[in-house]
Amino acid sequence: MTVTKKNISKKISEKYGLSLKESSSLLDNFFSIIKTQSSRSKIKISNFGSFYYKETVKRVGRNPKTKESYIIMPRKKLNFKASNVSRKFLNP
Repeated sequence: MTVTKKNISKKISEKYGLSLKESSSLLDNFFSIIKTQSSRSKIKISNFGSFYYKETVKRVGRNPKTKESYIIMPRKKLNFKASNVSRKFLNP
């Protein structure tokens, strides 16, 4: 099953009696806070996990169809690391 922002918004609106527009706005605001704050420092949510940016290095990529090589430039990626509590919940 694929989890989408639309599915999460629908579940939030059903559980808390919000409109779909309000729950979608709430979710968008949460993600924007995570993106902006984690660019400055690591964000830790207790009993859930941590969000942080990690820089990837410059590397060689290949097109699997044409076998053509090209350079993938370094960039920042937003990463998530689950807390031990979350891991134990998911993997009993």
